[in-house]
Amino acid sequence: MIRTLLRVLGHEYAVPMRRTVVLMVLTAVAEGLLYALLVPLLRALLGGTPADARPWLIAFAVAVAGYALLRYRSDLAGMRVGTTMLRGMYHRLGRHLARLPIAWFTGARVGEVSSMAGRGLLAAMGVAAHLMAPFVAACVTPLTIVVVITVVDWRLGLTALVAAPLVVAVHVVTARSAAAADTAHAGRADEAAARVVEFVQAQPVLRAGGRDGFEPLDRALREVERASRRRTLSVLPGAVGLAVTVQFVFTAVLALGVALAVGGGPHRTGAAAAGSDGLVTAAELLVILVLAARAADPLLSLSDIGGKLRAARGEWDRLDRLLRTAPLPEPANPVRPARHDLEFDAVTSRDGDRIVLDGVSLTVPQGRRLAVVGPSGAGKSTLLRLQARFADVDGGAIRVGGADVRDMDPADLTARIAIVFQDVYLFDATIEENVRLGRPTATDEEVRAAATAARLDEVVDRLPDGWLTIVGEGGTLLSGGERQRVSIARALLKDAPIVLLDEVTSALDPDNEAAVHAGIDRLMSGRTVIMVAHRMRTVRRADRVVFLDGGRITEQGTPDELLRLGGRYAAFSGE
Repeated sequence: MIRTLLRVLGHEYAVPMRRTVVLMVLTAVAEGLLYALLVPLLRALLGGTPADARPWLIAFAVAVAGYALLRYRSDLAGMRVGTTMLRGMYHRLGRHLARLPIAWFTGARVGEVSSMAGRGLLAAMGVAAHLMAPFVAACVTPLTIVVVITVVDWRLGLTALVAAPLVVAVHVVTARSAAAADTAHAGRADEAAARVVEFVQAQPVLRAGGRDGFEPLDRALREVERASRRRTLSVLPGAVGLAVTVQFVFTAVLALGVALAVGGGPHRTGAAAAGSDGLVTAAELLVILVLAARAADPLLSLSDIGGKLRAARGEWDRLDRLLRTAPLPEPANPVRPARHDLEFDAVTSRDGDRIVLDGVSLTVPQGRRLAVVGPSGAGKSTLLRLQARFADVDGGAIRVGGADVRDMDPADLTARIAIVFQDVYLFDATIEENVRLGRPTATDEEVRAAATAARLDEVVDRLPDGWLTIVGEGGTLLSGGERQRVSIARALLKDAPIVLLDEVTSALDPDNEAAVHAGIDRLMSGRTVIMVAHRMRTVRRADRVVFLDGGRITEQGTPDELLRLGGRYAAFSGE
C-alpha cells in the first residue's frame, strides 16, 4: 500500500511522506512503551509501601507529556504533508491532463476525471492527514504492548501474540473479498458521474421532448446503489471476524492470567514474589489486563480504517493508471522554425479501425489562406486538430516552417496558433477575463482594441455590467454569436501567426454572422490560415480550396477554378 502511494506521489512528495511515516511509527512505539511504566507503578501501589509509587507516577506524567508533544508533532506533520500533497497532486494531475491527446477525453473518461478530481483526490491524499496515523498506531502500538506483556510474563505475551497472525489473516481475506466490490463500485460511480454531466448537457433536448427524467442516469444510479450494497456486505464478515478474534485472544489472556494469579494464593500480593514459582502477582495481572485492553482498542478499529484505506488505495490505483497514460511525446531538442508555412505530408489518421484521413498531402504558404470543404465526417475538423497537435498522426507528417510539429516544443507550437471553433467554450468568469486568456499580460488598451476589432465592444456596451459581466459556465449567459465574438477577440489578442477556423459562422443569425465575419477578416489579415467552411461567403476569402471526402482530397484549386470545374465542390457549394 505504501509503495503504491509513494509511486503515485513521485519523488517530490515521497521523501516528506517517508519522514512522516517514520515519525508516526516512533509515536506509536512511544505510546506502547508509555504503558510499560504501569508495571512498576502498579507494583508499588499494590505493594507493602504505596508511597514508593510516587517517583513512578511522576515519571508516568512526564512520559505522557512527552508522548503528547510527539503525537502533536506527528499529527501536525500528517496534516501538513496531506494538504501539501493535495495541492501538488492537483497541479500534477492538471499538467498531465493538459499533455494528453484530446481524443483521450471520451465521455466516460470525463466522468472519471471529474470524480477523481473531486472525492478521489481528497480520499487519496487525505490518507496522510487522517488515516495514516491511526493505521500505524493500530498496527505498531499493539505489537509494542505485546512486547511489554512478554517482558512481564512470557506465557501471557505469547498468548497475546497469537492475535497478530489471526488479525493479518482476517485483514487479507477481507481485502481480497472487498477488492472486486470496491472496483465495481468505483466503475459504477464513474459511470453515474458521466451520466450526470450528460443529463445536465442534454436539458434542452429533454425539455423539448417533454421529459423530466433520464433513464440512463436512473439506471446508473441504481447500479451504484447495488454496488454499494455489495461492497458493504463484502466487508461485513471481516469486521465480525476481527471483533471475534480480538475478543477471543483478550479472553484467553484474561483466563491464563487469572489461572496464574489464583494459583499463587492470596499471599501473592507483593512484588518480591513475582516469578519465584512461575506465577504472577495481582499487580502484574492488573497491569497485563490494562495493557491487553489498550492493545485491543486499536485492533478493533482496524476494520473501519482498513475499509477507508482500501477505498483510498482504489483511488491511488486509478490515479496511478491515469498518470501512467502516455502523453504526447516531447522532443529532447525542440526545433524553432523561422517560417509559418504549413505542410501536410501523406497524413493518415485513424479513429479505432476507421480511417479518418488517408494520405492527405497539401501545403499552405505563409500568409495565405486555405479553405477545407466537404461533407460531414470527411475529416475536416480532424485536419485542424492534427495541425494544432491535439493528437499525433498515425502516418506521414505535419510541418510548420519545415519543422515537424512533433519536433517542436508544445508550448512554442501552441503560442504560434490561434484557434476559433464552431462550439465556443467560455469559462465561468467575466468577459474581460475570457478575452485575456488569449494573452494574460496584455494591457487594457490591447484588450479593448481586440474587442473592437471583433465587434465585441457592441456586446459589452449593451450589457449592464459591461466588461465585468459573468458569462456563466461554458458561456451559457451569452448567445452563440456573442460567444464567437469573445472567441475571436481572444484570438486577435493572442496575435498568433497561424489561425485555424472551424465553421465559425455555420449556426449564426445574419446580424451576428456579419459581425463575426468582420472580426474574422481582421483575424486572418497577414496570417497563415486554414479554415473549415461550407458557406460561400467564407470560402471566397480563401486563396485556395481543397475538397475533402472520405478522408481524401478529391479536388483542389482556387474557388473560381473549382466552380468552373463543375465537380463535387461546385455541387456542394450550390446546396
